[in-house]
Amino acid sequence: MAIHAASLAHDTIIQDSWARCREFGLDHQSSPAYGRLPEQQVALLLERHHALVQTTHQQVLPFYENILSNSNCLILLADQQGQVLNSWGTKRFIEPAQQKGFVAGANWLEQGVGTNAIGTALACEQAVHIEHHEHFLKANRFMTGSAAPIFDASRRMVAVLDVSSDSFLPPSHTLGMVKMMSQTIENRLILDQFQNGYFQLIFNTGLNNLDSQWAGLLVFDESGRILCANRRADTLLGVSLLHVNIENLFKAPVAHLLDQQEGLPFPLQASGHNRFHCLIKRPKAAVLKFRTVSAPGKAQCQVSTALGTGDEKVAKASRQAQRLLEKNVPLLILGETGAGKEVFVRNLHQASSRADQPFIAVNCAAIPSELVEAQLFGYEKGAFTGAHHKGSIGLIRKADKGTLFLDEIGDMPLTVQARLLRVLQERCVQPLGSSELFPVDIRVISATHCSLREQVQNGRFRQDLYYRISGLNLELPALRERTDKAELVQAIWQQHREPQQTAGFDASVLALFDRHPWPGNLRQLSNVIQVALALADEQPISIEHLPADFFADLDIDNDNGQPQIAFNPKAALETPEELNELLQAAGGNISQLAKRLGVSRNTLYKRLREQGF
Repeated sequence: MAIHAASLAHDTIIQDSWARCREFGLDHQSSPAYGRLPEQQVALLLERHHALVQTTHQQVLPFYENILSNSNCLILLADQQGQVLNSWGTKRFIEPAQQKGFVAGANWLEQGVGTNAIGTALACEQAVHIEHHEHFLKANRFMTGSAAPIFDASRRMVAVLDVSSDSFLPPSHTLGMVKMMSQTIENRLILDQFQNGYFQLIFNTGLNNLDSQWAGLLVFDESGRILCANRRADTLLGVSLLHVNIENLFKAPVAHLLDQQEGLPFPLQASGHNRFHCLIKRPKAAVLKFRTVSAPGKAQCQVSTALGTGDEKVAKASRQAQRLLEKNVPLLILGETGAGKEVFVRNLHQASSRADQPFIAVNCAAIPSELVEAQLFGYEKGAFTGAHHKGSIGLIRKADKGTLFLDEIGDMPLTVQARLLRVLQERCVQPLGSSELFPVDIRVISATHCSLREQVQNGRFRQDLYYRISGLNLELPALRERTDKAELVQAIWQQHREPQQTAGFDASVLALFDRHPWPGNLRQLSNVIQVALALADEQPISIEHLPADFFADLDIDNDNGQPQIAFNPKAALETPEELNELLQAAGGNISQLAKRLGVSRNTLYKRLREQGF
């Protein structure tokens, strides 16, 4: 199969574009018609393309900060209809009369704006560079522009990325940069769509460019069927790769590819005689993020949560939070201890426009009440007995330009609540012992396991502060209420297991996991699995590998519908229904159950006989 048609020559692109402009009824003196959308429609436009904008932000920002920030340029993202979605960089070079063309909702199709990088790239479906004098409308000749289309995993053009400037930057520089950024975004769109259950083959002509955005990327299943490929892979292999079997492309069976060690480069001969360096990446069970967090004076603990394993309540909370966070609407996260509130907020921060700025988490319940003010607001040297001789800027100022997460805010002392309210109202911090105010630019997200409304009614939480922090209340479900428990179990097991630990779980253990109340939520689940992995070594995780306190929380229904019986080893030996339940859960394995109950096999056999088993 041949790859897409050859690219048009630059002169041909400009000539064809100018011809279209005349057909549209434009002349060189025409004013640009950006067709700005009403504000409500702009909001709907941005909501529709929210994922694309977020992906682009994550991929574009490093390029801008590391390469383009010293240039007088602006990066624009537009959809397939030419409508601006977002921008990064400076707008200082833009003519005052043209400012309205560089905001969300403005349209850059050739019909209204003439020859320009965005509209012309859309028209010819390839990367273009438009010099000052090549713009059809004289009004646009104050700038140059380079733009490249962005295609999704199905090879549909979904957007255009543009770099505009009034400087005489070398066309090869800006065009190469915008191609590189668009390819990075395309790769990310592919990986986001095929992140679970599929293999990735990354290949290139040299070892030193395997980790670059210019590497070829193939996504395939266990049979070798290619489900998706980036355009760079097409170019390297000279064919269109969609729905081709990987064995038709390389002189190697699928089994050979699947046997390769992940992360270790290996050579591969293409059927067209080209030789490539390759990397294989295996599928993950689920998307799971772990963070190690600690509070002052407390031992570290590991918190886990998964935002993408299938629970609709969590997914809805994530969607709503991401939309409102960029609008600076304060969020209040509700949920039991261990439900994953902090990691949920960390993920929000990492998906936001402030991802590269500080994320400061404060556990208000973990800081001694007499130190909360000093920790949050900072202090001048000598402000109080025991103060550090250099003073401290405080956690709020450390979060400047980023996100401040106030966990368990319901435990904050009333005196501190009053000072925090002033900070949120005035966006300034006054350290202890200082008369100076320091401005701060922070997004504040709060969390609590208790009802702040009840706290307000009881006089333990300020009503004005409550309404300041609770623009949108989002509740994270407890683990026992989540519909994706099985996926979470597999994801946490995948995260903590050693490479040789592939045996998984006995069915009896998974059954107990499903019915367990999990009062410690995700934190407890993570701890149980880590203990079980350490005890099981390379064997399947069975009942005997579960920690004792796991059973202390387990309630077991009897067959008569009577009230639940709290499990403990002694009670189990005396209760036929409970003993029968545990025996079934152990798959009839007397040895395992005896170890779990802490008795000998003979004692257990004797008890079973006495109870009529």
